[in-house]
Amino acid sequence: MGFRTCLKYWVGLSGLVLFLAPPVSAQLENHLSAYTGRNAPGYLGPMVNAIGADLHSGLYHSARIPEEGFHVSLDVVFMSARFSNAKRSFVAVTEGGFRPEQSAVAPTVVGSKEPVYVDGVAGTRFWFPGGFDLASFDFAAPQLRVGSIYGTEALARFLFFYTGDENLGDFSLYGVGLRHSVSQYFNDLPIDVAAGAFWQRFSLGDNERGGDLVSADAWTVGFQASKRFSWLEPYAGVAYDNFGLDLSYQGTAPEDRIELSLDSGDHFHMTLGFSVNVSFLAVHGEYNSGGQDAFALGLAVGYHQLR
Repeated sequence: MGFRTCLKYWVGLSGLVLFLAPPVSAQLENHLSAYTGRNAPGYLGPMVNAIGADLHSGLYHSARIPEEGFHVSLDVVFMSARFSNAKRSFVAVTEGGFRPEQSAVAPTVVGSKEPVYVDGVAGTRFWFPGGFDLASFDFAAPQLRVGSIYGTEALARFLFFYTGDENLGDFSLYGVGLRHSVSQYFNDLPIDVAAGAFWQRFSLGDNERGGDLVSADAWTVGFQASKRFSWLEPYAGVAYDNFGLDLSYQGTAPEDRIELSLDSGDHFHMTLGFSVNVSFLAVHGEYNSGGQDAFALGLAVGYHQLR
């Protein structure tokens, strides 16, 4: 197995392949080239919502933040947003002056790989591209958590991968946030409560002009609560999220340079999860319910040993 093949498998194992299975980033721009903008929101909508849901997941596994004292934790979090059958197709309309104008039930980006064709005048045919037949959008990312000053800790999430392969494109994810202990102000509060805010930037692929095919920003602010029972710590949270995604790709004609901004909308989401804490390790899992449901699993090392 050659180096480039090994590299592609590594990208898959790092959590990118379910969406970026080589060479999907190049294939995605090719599929989008059939759409000059009218159908793109419907085609990409399920993926936009899934990326946003994943990015807003797995950001914490406890509301317990000490008032003072150094603590640090390195987490690896796996996030997954699953697609229902309803999100595998949408009603698309022919574009680019195709006659007669027609609508058809076509695959979304997560739907069937089979394209849909409709016939027009004078033997013409319009192509609605297929999807990538995805059951979910999954990826993993490391997180670094450091504190505490006056009950405040900082959180950073990061993942960069430069392939050097024009078919694969590049992937980056980075974000920063702060959380502050609310329960420190209430002596008799039976649970730990914290408030936090977090921002992330996500990009993938290279378009034909050398820029990002997809770039996105995610914001979330919210409250978390947890209760430690020896080694088990249930936790819950409510947050207000915003996620916006920008696309830049080439249409079928050289003059068709498509620039789109898509928004999953502002919405609340709720989190329910639990953490198992043993010595310096914590294993945690959670379910997030909002505009798009998502799951997260994580492993934290060091945090509980030092706090």
